[in-house]
Amino acid sequence: MCGIVGIVGQQPVSERLVDALKRLEYRGYDSAGVATIEGGALDRRRAEGKLANLEARLKKEPLAGSIGIAHTRWATHGAPTERNAHPHFTDGVAVVHNGIIENFAELKDELSEAGAEFQTETDTEVVAQLLARFCRDGLGRREAMHAMLKRVKGAYALAVLFQDDPSTIMAARNGPPLAIGHGNGEMFLGSDAIALAPFTNEITYLIDGDWAVIGKTGVHIFDMDGNSVTRPRQVSSAAAYMVDKGNHRHFMEKEIYEQPEVISHALSHYVNFIDHRVLPVSEAIDFAKVPSLAISACGTAYLAGLIGKYWFERYARLPVEIDVASEFRYREIPLSPESAALFISQSGETADTLASLRYCKEHGLKIGAVVNTRESTIARESDAVFPILAGPEIGVASTKAFTCQLAVLASLAIAAGRARGTVGELEEQALVRSLAEMPRLMGQVLNSIQPKIEFLSRELSKCRDVLYLGRGTSFPLAMEGALKLKEISYIHAEGYAAGELKHGPIALIDENMPVIVIAPHDRFFDKTVSNMQEVAARGGRIILITDERGAAASKLDTMHTIVLPNVDEIIAPMIFSLPVQLLAYHTAVFMGTDVDQPRNLAKSVTVE
Repeated sequence: MCGIVGIVGQQPVSERLVDALKRLEYRGYDSAGVATIEGGALDRRRAEGKLANLEARLKKEPLAGSIGIAHTRWATHGAPTERNAHPHFTDGVAVVHNGIIENFAELKDELSEAGAEFQTETDTEVVAQLLARFCRDGLGRREAMHAMLKRVKGAYALAVLFQDDPSTIMAARNGPPLAIGHGNGEMFLGSDAIALAPFTNEITYLIDGDWAVIGKTGVHIFDMDGNSVTRPRQVSSAAAYMVDKGNHRHFMEKEIYEQPEVISHALSHYVNFIDHRVLPVSEAIDFAKVPSLAISACGTAYLAGLIGKYWFERYARLPVEIDVASEFRYREIPLSPESAALFISQSGETADTLASLRYCKEHGLKIGAVVNTRESTIARESDAVFPILAGPEIGVASTKAFTCQLAVLASLAIAAGRARGTVGELEEQALVRSLAEMPRLMGQVLNSIQPKIEFLSRELSKCRDVLYLGRGTSFPLAMEGALKLKEISYIHAEGYAAGELKHGPIALIDENMPVIVIAPHDRFFDKTVSNMQEVAARGGRIILITDERGAAASKLDTMHTIVLPNVDEIIAPMIFSLPVQLLAYHTAVFMGTDVDQPRNLAKSVTVE
């Protein structure tokens, strides 16, 4: 969610700090700020809105200093104003924070009674006030930091400057990620390796409970008890070029059109394209012996998991429980230690998903991570990691990560079927051949449907509500279509199982309601046609996304049709994702919204 960066070195840092913040814009934010120390004094610049506003402020009022911290804020406590923007200052202490201080109200009352005057509405300010109070009480900076961490409860990544120490940044992590970058005569701090990629690829990740003292030439790391600890230094795979849009208007558009290439790359790690066999999966999870599978995720990743459930149950005959991660722990599921659990997260840092993972670990389940970031917390805490290999995804609305998640889940389901004896050799080869065709078919679709998509998107941009319908694996895809549209165009949209139409949603149908029906010509097609007829009878405006066979089989006067190639059932969700994504994208473009950074959203949701 929020983004944190810090630099301590020899050269001026304010410009580099802002450049690093730009690489964290994808996380979502509504204000930004920078603080440095120069001439024994703390100074800061803050601005509401986009980083361009902060840059304009810095151009008028430059900041000097070779040490600094910076922040992009996604509001949780207090309005998104300049007053509430980080860094927060109190008596020579500057703090930036990602997360939620759960006991801030209690601490604020205590500090106020002791005479503290608060300048903001945020929970973060209690951290600065606590540190300042402990320093006034005679504690050294390290002792004050340790004492503060003993008092705060909740999720936090923190970076702290002390005005009387112009050569040190202090940092702490409990939940949201925090990475330390190693340079030559300078050190770096960031919410992830992407922010630090232009500066270094040598990264140390703090783990929960760690806090660190970072100087120009190195870092000292301590655990929650204050004991000195060592964390491994690793080479990050994040690349400095990854935030380039190329010739595209938006990152989302670029990422949609990257899908044929990244799907091919992802599949090459899970299937053999020559003999059409799945490659062996991790030995940590023996699908042949697993009696059941739990899947948990949030948002688009959860919808990928819903589609994966169909595949695991159909091909591996493996019972699957799936829950939104924010609800998973509260259902008190009877979990067996012989079972396995898959956790799906693009960032690998999603707070609710990580909490669900830890809940399953406590119950003895084998843990698999389907992630895009191999160095992430979810990956590090799992028994087996199944990388989706989508490459950096900057647009907040997920596109290529979603289809790569599906490709990996499909491959795992086939592998599980082979291990359990429910998929024979001939069926395995047929399924893998279908997967191997996917990159070519994706390219064909992307090159052919643009004019139709733009025409329909212009019409959708005039609507207030849109309904999506689907059956089978097209039902989660209908929910994904609705989610994409509402995320980036701000049009209200809902996705329903087509069979549920008569159980409520049909009351909404009139001549002003577009109904987008996702219906490949599969075993559910005839029933879905019946639902379309019910919509047409009530004047609904139908947009049918189908294949050549489906287009030939269904003719309704009120219908616009997006026709895709005929595809096998296992790859239909990935192929049919493309028009769903493009409809949302072009509708948002026509409406003039911020496609890559839609309001109120964050790419990496690191608090519960």
